[in-house]
Amino acid sequence: MRIALAGAGAFGRKHLDGLKNIDDVEVVSVIDPVADAAAVAAEYRIPHHGTDLAEALAIDEVDAVILATPTQMHAAQAIQCMDAGKHVEVEIPLADSLADAQAVLANQEQAGLVAMVGHTRRFNPSHQWVHNKITAGEFNIQQMDVQTYFFRRTNTNALGEPRSWTDHLLWHHAAHTVDLFVYQAGEPIVAANVLEGPHHRDLGIAMDMSIQMKTASGAILTLSLSFNNDGPLGTFFRYIGDTGTYIARYDDLVDGREEPIDVSQVDVSMNGIELQDREFIAAIREGREPNSSVRQVMSCYEWLHKLEQQLQG
Repeated sequence: MRIALAGAGAFGRKHLDGLKNIDDVEVVSVIDPVADAAAVAAEYRIPHHGTDLAEALAIDEVDAVILATPTQMHAAQAIQCMDAGKHVEVEIPLADSLADAQAVLANQEQAGLVAMVGHTRRFNPSHQWVHNKITAGEFNIQQMDVQTYFFRRTNTNALGEPRSWTDHLLWHHAAHTVDLFVYQAGEPIVAANVLEGPHHRDLGIAMDMSIQMKTASGAILTLSLSFNNDGPLGTFFRYIGDTGTYIARYDDLVDGREEPIDVSQVDVSMNGIELQDREFIAAIREGREPNSSVRQVMSCYEWLHKLEQQLQG
């Protein structure tokens, strides 16, 4: 399996580190118009580098593309990859509008290629452990209480480097949790509300946001998001259910009394990005729909659109 990576920033490197652990996979091209693709290619011994995605798509040997590019480019580039006959995995979010997300789905259905979105929480061992209990009938969600907190008052990425695009609490960070809520609850959302705080003078985005959601059976989601939080950073998930309470902090899981739960045997790795990439590659090889396919995550983007409409109200 020969892979091209578009986007050599902080998250692109996470994919390269994960792909190194997957058998019979070779990254043959790295593309980035801003970051130093040549330096990344040298570090990871990738034979081709460039600044234009079309360069990688023109390489006949490329089977699939992973997009870790700015949000605003995701939908158009995903379509560009499929139009070139390449399978595509696009980092979250699939798009920053419902219309663009729907365009990607329509293209995938016509092309018949594997198109997957990087909703990593589906693959983190901590969340897989909870999902396994749900599917076994041993746990039902009554509430997911989630905090997504960063201190990001300047336009920088996870490495503290300047970004060429602006991040977004609703279309990026809320997408992780909204999709996970639907996935874990196993049923559709029927109601949702959103509030946002003041917009940043320079960034032009809301720096704080609160979201509530409810499924058909009554399970609820309470999601708090902030770019103003000067404290522990990241996303913290509290699952409150009928038979227990579990707290997931990325790949770590504890119960409601903070007793650790061993999730090391849930999957072949503890790296959620690697597991996500393994699913993408396995789906291509097996000719099947992947977990976190464009079709499966569309409900998330439909509800983000509805929440955006509430805010524009």
